Amino acid sequence: MSETPPPPAGSPLDYMKPTGKGYAGPAPTKEESNMGMLIFILSLVTGFIGPLIIWLLKKDQSQYLNDQGKESLNWIITVILVMIISIPLMFILIGFITYFGILIAHLVLTIIAAIKANKGIAYRYPFALRLLK
Repeated sequence: MSETPPPPAGSPLDYMKPTGKGYAGPAPTKEESNMGMLIFILSLVTGFIGPLIIWLLKKDQSQYLNDQGKESLNWIITVILVMIISIPLMFILIGFITYFGILIAHLVLTIIAAIKANKGIAYRYPFALRLLK
């Protein structure tokens, strides 16, 4: 199956385009693809600790893992910030929506990221803050 082409400029789906500079390094090896997938899967289980450890160990050995490790950590930072902001908003009930919304988004987008990483495709989260560059 082929990838879906990007929406035309000015379409309602423009907001879904990933932001930030994409990965422009060499194609990853199968081992790097598997480690990239592991980075994303560990973010579901261990929060930021697992991806941080892999990124710190592999960032100098692989441009792909350096890129994907930063992407995962940036996304986790974004999720944590939204959760922190959601807590005081729970007093006016909107915080429950944002809190559970970000949990669902984290689960779905991280599964997509893991699948893409396993295929050797660099993934960009659509709404992540890019704090690590």
